[in-house]
Amino acid sequence: MGWPEIGLILVVGLLLFGPDKLPGMAKQAGQFVRTVRQMAENAKNDLGREMGQDFSDLNLRDLDPREVVRRHVLDQPDEPAPVRQDRILRPGEVPPHDDEAT
Repeated sequence: MGWPEIGLILVVGLLLFGPDKLPGMAKQAGQFVRTVRQMAENAKNDLGREMGQDFSDLNLRDLDPREVVRRHVLDQPDEPAPVRQDRILRPGEVPPHDDEAT
């Protein structure tokens, strides 16, 4: 979120709740975000404790499907893909046939 979005939320909050209730609502929103973060951290710690030392360095962000796709599909590979060596068939030459492919 950038500053324009935050400004829009503040304006809508002022219009909906008024200037007298807005600080209390902001305080409640901050407490809610803090509680959700604490719950997520506790769940992560419990998961790490239950899974043992083998998974102590596990980063839950690595399990996000979007990250997996971004890392393996969208990022450029370290090594270039092998170049196919196609050759043109000579006149009268039979093309190769793969029985398992059909």
